[in-house]
Amino acid sequence: MSTSLRNNGAAFLSLLAAALLVAGFTLAFFWAPEAEGDPAFRIFYLHVPVALTAYAAFGWGGWKALRLLWTRDERYDLESYVAIHMGVIFGLLALVTGSVWARYTWGVWWTWDERQLVLFLVLFLFYSAYFMLRFSTPAGPRRARTSAVYALFGVALIPVSFLAIRLAERYIHPVVLTRDPKIESEMLVSFFVCLAGMLVLAGALYLAELAGKRADARLRELRELLA
Repeated sequence: MSTSLRNNGAAFLSLLAAALLVAGFTLAFFWAPEAEGDPAFRIFYLHVPVALTAYAAFGWGGWKALRLLWTRDERYDLESYVAIHMGVIFGLLALVTGSVWARYTWGVWWTWDERQLVLFLVLFLFYSAYFMLRFSTPAGPRRARTSAVYALFGVALIPVSFLAIRLAERYIHPVVLTRDPKIESEMLVSFFVCLAGMLVLAGALYLAELAGKRADARLRELRELLA
């Protein structure tokens, strides 16, 4: 994909993400009913899509890491790195919005008694350590392979963290992806529009960062040739 096409794609996805998120939050706040009369529940439409987007970004980073190990094509190293960077950003947003939700629901910002919260924190810290490992190794094939292997190990934590939500003894988050959803249809539609907007936003940010880093790399190569 050329730089111009990638930039155009990022711009298009940005506009689409803005439209979907505005529509999704409008539906969530003005159309969908409150859950059990709890106004704080509406953060669900932000928190859960952000968390699922973090899972998707980590998974995409793992896929690109696998492609690197399989094909030895160096371009997958940067693509995996950018995807994981997106995952960490959205993971941090998930932790922050989750803490806000917990404060209004439980009266505390965090509780170590909930395995769902702790497992997501472990996943976030694992991928945060990815950058420490990556930048402690000189640039080159060795760093690319090491980063890829580490990213693939992290993929194993994603289903564990996700399933913890569905298998918990008490549901912090409503379970929506079932044949018999636990929430009303208006809430379900609002949720999926917000989720689509968040995924598209992550895609736009991914393409924009990827284009910027590739441009920086070409600029460095040009400077070395002219030096």
